[in-house]
Amino acid sequence: MDSVAPTLAPAAILQAQSAQPSAAEQAKRAKIAETAKSFEASFLAVMIGQMFEGVNTADSAFGGGEGEQAFKSFMADAMAKQVVRTGGVGLSTRVQQEMLKLQGLEV
Repeated sequence: MDSVAPTLAPAAILQAQSAQPSAAEQAKRAKIAETAKSFEASFLAVMIGQMFEGVNTADSAFGGGEGEQAFKSFMADAMAKQVVRTGGVGLSTRVQQEMLKLQGLEV
C-alpha cells in the first residue's frame, strides 16, 4: 500500500500562511522597532541632559572649561544610545507595541 502523507485542512493552511509575515510586514516591523529605540534614546538624552544641568565643573581643577560645556549634549546623546543598545529602560518596548497596534499589526 502507498503511504499517504497527512494533509492539512484548508483552514489550517490559511492559518499557517498568515502566521508567517510577508517581507513588507517584516520591513515595517523592523522600521517600527528602530523608530521606537530612537525615540527612547532621544527621551533618555533629554533626561540625562537634565541630570547634568546643575553640575558645574568649569571652575574645578579637573573641569573641562568651555569645551566641556559645548560637548555635554554629545555625551548625553552617546550615553543614552549606549543605554538603549544594552537593553534600555523598557520605553521602546511599549512604544513599539503601540505603534504596531496603530498600524493594525499583531503585537
